[in-house]
Amino acid sequence: MVSDERLSSLHLGTKNLYMSTMVKEFNDYRTRMNEVILSKDNLVIKRLWNLDTNTYAEGALDVKTKELLGLVASMVLRCDDCIKYHLGKSHELGVSTEQMYEVFAVANIVGGTIVIPHTRRAAEYWEELVNDKN
Repeated sequence: MVSDERLSSLHLGTKNLYMSTMVKEFNDYRTRMNEVILSKDNLVIKRLWNLDTNTYAEGALDVKTKELLGLVASMVLRCDDCIKYHLGKSHELGVSTEQMYEVFAVANIVGGTIVIPHTRRAAEYWEELVNDKN
């Protein structure tokens, strides 16, 4: 039996079938591997991840600003998984496409032309988030 989501994707064509699964595949993999890592009960990893979580909590800077800062840093450091994560969070927080492309511009200025391939992948992932109707 084909799910409604998959059927809708099939109806839209092969390219959209790929695009419709991009975010789900990333989130599923991230969740699965985080569970594996945390199941090993390593105190240092747990503390590091807790610090990361608390860093992005509301403070003198709002959560949206912190996510956008994390995105710029991730783009400059060329961490595609980090970029996807911060794009997802930014989308959840209501960042507009216009705002996102300003963030892409800052990352490219700070990081230089080496960031361009990561901007392409970020733009592709952002389009998937924006166009996802589920």
